[in-house]
Amino acid sequence: MSTLRTRLPAFAIAAVAVVALAGCSSGGDPLTGDSTNAPADGGSSDTIVIGSQAYYSNEIIAEIYAQALEADGFTVDRQFNIGQRDAYLPSLEDGSIQLFPEYSGNLLQHFDSETTATTSEDVYAELQNALPDGLTVLDQSSATDQDSYNVTSAFAQEHSLTSIGDLAGIDGLVLGGAPELEERPYGPSGLESVYGVTVDFSPTADTTVEELVAGNIQIANVYSADPRIATDDLVTLEDPEGLFLASNVVPVVSESVADEIADTINAVSAALTPEGLVDLNLESTQDKRSSADIATDWLAANDLG
Repeated sequence: MSTLRTRLPAFAIAAVAVVALAGCSSGGDPLTGDSTNAPADGGSSDTIVIGSQAYYSNEIIAEIYAQALEADGFTVDRQFNIGQRDAYLPSLEDGSIQLFPEYSGNLLQHFDSETTATTSEDVYAELQNALPDGLTVLDQSSATDQDSYNVTSAFAQEHSLTSIGDLAGIDGLVLGGAPELEERPYGPSGLESVYGVTVDFSPTADTTVEELVAGNIQIANVYSADPRIATDDLVTLEDPEGLFLASNVVPVVSESVADEIADTINAVSAALTPEGLVDLNLESTQDKRSSADIATDWLAANDLG
């Protein structure tokens, strides 16, 4: 999902990284790219190279893909924690990475900034046509992790807020998010043109939720599967006019291996739900479990391991 996907506080990212490395020392390391696992008898001899963003939730999904493929006899090379799209898309396009968990709406907007698609189905259909040659998408999941605007529950009660449009007419609003949000079509200009909401902007980046809770900003751009929406008692404002594109979790894959891995990865997508993704994220941020352990248990619980 766009370069905005860096909103965990720095101390939380560090904590998750430390725990992930500690967990991996006893049960396999999802960060090293170890590809020593031999395929099972009758399985493929190909090595599938899987990447992930530098975002704990994305890495969990990539690890689920990796373990599911290994269970089906594939050899996997993990290239995780790469960064954002400008860092990993060239590797996807040249085939050096063959599978990547992505987010349909923001990926479509990356390739087609003029798109008018907003629904899950329309975004997915347009994304298939917008991808560069050599890339395709497998089945998208019902799980979403998309931009959303959030306020504190106290602020929502004070102003009787349920949707973004309810913010219109409130003076002194400050929107917080990653620096690039200021130029995004769903940022301040979109708020004004679509909902008549006027805001100032503060580039809060990794401290967005903290700034919201502290009252330094009134609106926070938070991803919809972020567990802090629940743990910090935030209210996600409804978006009836479709300011944000639907962003379902979707596997982007090299066409050269798409048919070979489709059954395995599509089964993962079918089992991954919006509520399930939030639970996976909670296991990382709250329970401090490694991506490898989270993926193993999820696959077993869904009869996919």
